[in-house]
Amino acid sequence: MSAPGPTAADPAATTDLAADHALLLAATRAAGALALEFFQGEVRHWEKRPGDPVSEADMAVNALLEDRLRGARPGYGWLSEESPDDPARRRRARLWIVDPIDGTRAFLAGRPEFAVAVALVDAGGPLSAAVFNPATDEMFEALAGGGARLNGAPLRVSSRRALAGARLLISRTETRRADWVRGLDGPRVTAISSMAYKLALVAAGRHDAAVTLWGKSEWDIVAGDLLVRESGGRVGDATGAPFTYNAANTRLPATIAAGPTLFTALVAALGKGR
Repeated sequence: MSAPGPTAADPAATTDLAADHALLLAATRAAGALALEFFQGEVRHWEKRPGDPVSEADMAVNALLEDRLRGARPGYGWLSEESPDDPARRRRARLWIVDPIDGTRAFLAGRPEFAVAVALVDAGGPLSAAVFNPATDEMFEALAGGGARLNGAPLRVSSRRALAGARLLISRTETRRADWVRGLDGPRVTAISSMAYKLALVAAGRHDAAVTLWGKSEWDIVAGDLLVRESGGRVGDATGAPFTYNAANTRLPATIAAGPTLFTALVAALGKGR
């Protein structure tokens, strides 16, 4: 990332990462519990722009996370889908990146395909992350260099190496227009809504890969990025390049996540179709 580095006096440069991870997990769990209070009920919602819904639940969860995380670490930056962007975040040594409810369409439809996604990043990338689906009580979490876990059990990506027969996750909206899927070598395609949850399922080895050729935002990807990489996989764009975070433009291009060999095969296969 090109953001300026911290100064020696910046308290964010020395805060204990284990304490930050514990804070992140507690806040994410509390946020999931709050989301669950709204789930499958009558929820006020509207569109931020055509095709992009947001609800009172998104805003309530965002407020809880901001209170818990920023309240405890006022020196850290903040980037959330549901908060106005503050360019000062790029000058912070550490930054919370938050998607209060990733998969709002599924949430509003009463489908358990949404998640609270929270990550802590510094100039080197994500340090700590959680993707919590409260409807299924699945807490996926990872610490840089410390592995990834689901409800305390270690995670590992699938060992599948070839595209033939691979279990591929894509979005529900993408299934209606994803001509690129038909050009792949026979993957078994499943559609679910939340990108963060898809990445978590890849980290857990339940599916072999997740792919979208549509742009996503940093908050959709960063928590799942750490989960997959700490589970032995790779995450990057359609050229295979890894992502950086806390950019001025928070939009990311196409995303691929898989075990290392399958990741390379997907990059090659999708490149032929471009």
